[in-house]
Amino acid sequence: MMGHSHAVSGAMLYAASAPFLPPLLLHTHLRPSDILMGTVLCAGAALLPDLDHHDGTIANFLGPLSKLLCRLVAFLSGGHRHATHSLLFVALMSAGTWAGITYGGHRFTMGATFVLLALAIRALHLCPPGDGLSQWITVVGLAAIGTVGIDRWMPSAPVWLPYAVGLGCLAHILGDCLTKKGAPLLWPHKERYETVLIQRSGNTVETKVLVPLMSVATLALLWFTALAPTVGN
Repeated sequence: MMGHSHAVSGAMLYAASAPFLPPLLLHTHLRPSDILMGTVLCAGAALLPDLDHHDGTIANFLGPLSKLLCRLVAFLSGGHRHATHSLLFVALMSAGTWAGITYGGHRFTMGATFVLLALAIRALHLCPPGDGLSQWITVVGLAAIGTVGIDRWMPSAPVWLPYAVGLGCLAHILGDCLTKKGAPLLWPHKERYETVLIQRSGNTVETKVLVPLMSVATLALLWFTALAPTVGN
């Protein structure tokens, strides 16, 4: 799947699950602002498994720095769609985010917010096309402005952020299971799991059917869970 598709799937999964799973798993009910922030950040987190891709959306979102990081992760993880496309990676990213919030405090939270916002902005095409300087400046500028704005509503230790990061990663690998070659969910066990609905990344089924449906579903879910005038009253 394309980066845009992964981001939209992450947003939809968070918006759909926010009223139900956080109370069950985290023993907390999310405020409308938590749902809105989490939806955007989960969209960014849905790009994280592609840290192993030298030329994916995540490799290009911060120029040479992100490219170098992705090449390093690809080398360490065994290449594209190996270790980072597993349930173990989902668990590690969730646990790492929890540890960062617990021991790194507000600075870690804001740093993670900036990175996830930048990924979401890049993946959702909220910046100029291409990989030039104008694109980089727009991504960094919008992510910085968004981070400053979110800081006003973000709890000091958002218990839902590890959930959003893990859910975004899970949305990504489940999406890749819909394509050829699938994903090694139980890595280091090498078997790949797939149910091929998308024959080729960026084809008509993905871009003209799945993405529009997921986008509409996300907006509808956000309306009923966070945006409707009666929500929170």
